[in-house]
Parts: sequence; C-alpha cells; structure tokens
Amino acid sequence: MKSFQQRNPIPIALAGIAVILLGVIAALNSEDLPVIGGGTSYTAEFGEAAGLVPDDEVRIAGVKVGAVSDIELAGDKVRVSFKVKDAWLGDKTSAAIKLKTLLGQKYLALDPIGDQVLDPDVAIPRERTASPYDVLEAFRGLSGTVDEIDTTQLAKSFDVLSETFSDTPDDVKGALSGLSELSDTIAKRDDQLAQLLANTKQVSQTLVDRDAEVTKLLQDGNKLLEEVGKRKEAISRLLEGTKTLSTELRGLIEDNDAQLDPVLTQLDQLTSMLQRNQDALAAGLREFAPFIRVFNNTIGNGRWFDNYICGLLLPSVGPINEDGCNAK
Repeated sequence: MKSFQQRNPIPIALAGIAVILLGVIAALNSEDLPVIGGGTSYTAEFGEAAGLVPDDEVRIAGVKVGAVSDIELAGDKVRVSFKVKDAWLGDKTSAAIKLKTLLGQKYLALDPIGDQVLDPDVAIPRERTASPYDVLEAFRGLSGTVDEIDTTQLAKSFDVLSETFSDTPDDVKGALSGLSELSDTIAKRDDQLAQLLANTKQVSQTLVDRDAEVTKLLQDGNKLLEEVGKRKEAISRLLEGTKTLSTELRGLIEDNDAQLDPVLTQLDQLTSMLQRNQDALAAGLREFAPFIRVFNNTIGNGRWFDNYICGLLLPSVGPINEDGCNAK
C-alpha cells in the first residue's frame, strides 16, 4: 500500500477541501440535522400573525417543545414555520397563538390530537388554527385613527345638523344640542386628547420593546417574594421553638424546685464564705506589706543584715525579755 508521500497530492487536496466544505455546510445547518438539530419542522396557516415573531416558544400543554423559525405571508394567509423536538403530533393537531405575558409577548400552543402522525409536509390548515385579538395593536390603531379625524370640521357638522333640526320636537332638539356641545368639547380638548393617545401609543410601544426586561423584573420580584416567604417560615419556626423551650424549662424548674432550693442555699453560703476568706487574705496582704518594707531596709547594709525578732521568747521565760514587745 502506498504512503501519502507517494500518492498524487491533488486528489488528496480535493478530498480534503470537499470534507471541509461539507463540515461548514453541516455546521451552518445544524438545526436541520435529524439527530442534533432543533427538531422536526412543521407549518401552520393563520389568518393573521397577531404579534407572533420568530424565536417565540412552541408549547404543548404549557411545556416548551420548540420554537418558531419563520413567519411569511402566503396569499391571504400567514404561514408560520416552527420546529418541535421530542414531542408527538397527530394528524388532527390544532394550533393557536396565545398571549404569554401581559406586555404582549406571544407563543404558539399546539394540541396534538389524531390517530396518525402529522406529516411535516402538510401544513395545519386555517380551520384548525386560531389567532388572538391584539389589544396593543388596537390601541395603536385607535391613536392613528383619532389623529386623522378633523375635529373642527366634525364640530361644524354637528352645529349645522343642530340648526337644521331646530324646528323639530324638543326631544330631538335636546339630543342634537347635546351632540353639538359634545362636539364642541371634543374640538376644544383636541390637543389634550391627541397628546393622551400619543402618550398611550408611546407607552404601549415601550412596553412591547422592553417586554423581556419587564418580564425578568417580574420574575425576579416573584423570586424575592418566595425567598421572603421562606425566611418568614424559618423565623416563625424559630420563635415557636423558643416558646416551646421556655415552656419546657419552666416545667423543669417547677418539677425540681424542691431539689434546687437547698442546692442554691448551700451555694449562697459557699460564696459568702469565699468572700470572707478573700477579705481576710486581702487584709493579711495589707498588714504584711510594712514588715516586708522594713525587712528590705535591713538587708541593704552589705553582706549582712541587722534585725531582731520580737516575741520569739515569751516574757515569762526569763530575764531576757521581761517587758516583751512593748519594751521601749
């Protein structure tokens, strides 16, 4: 068998380049691979996208099983492509776009029903899909619609209508007069209403743009409340344990009161005796201090000391110490 050095390098280089290209293509399309990819691709047809965007979650019974991969317009329908991994879908599966958060984020909910496995090449028809009503879009549409209304012309129209029906019965004239006053009020408050609706539109758009941050803030708040609740339970258990311990100690003292009383009395007597002995030792040290000072002076004369001890011999022994220590 020939070694690589003896082989033609051109076919080897071409094969190496082909392997590298296949590896790059596989890496770029790793999500579509059957084993390590993101799952099986399906499609569903909706009447409208209702705020659903790519990368939104796909759930079955509230459990995430995939993500939305693409949303495109196909005639009068919206075709939503999504991937599902490790989940079974039946041939009667229905899909619905549902609200995930109060800030307008959506997710695709699947109901996997049917007797046969859903064919990935067959889209879920519009008869088995549902789209929610987007409140934020309605507010934005309302703001744009109100901006286009000519309130001045509307007020003039109501005034002309009121004058035209001036000879009608009182009930009709009262209703028209009320409409005229209402139109005048709207015309006078036109700038304030426009500003209010513009601010509403801006706030709703800001909430949509910051949906992930606000959602994370709410989740962190929930975690904080859970932790506070756990600490509250721990403190409650600690207080209950302290209360139980005090009750047990009170019972222990009451049960052993007869035995503890003599012990405490003897202990008091012992401490009193120790206190007296301490006082006696302190007095002895105070009285011993002058003798030490005088005796220290007697040994400061060189290699001898000059001193006497009074009371070594009693006065009754003989003429040596007849007067005792009181002699002058």
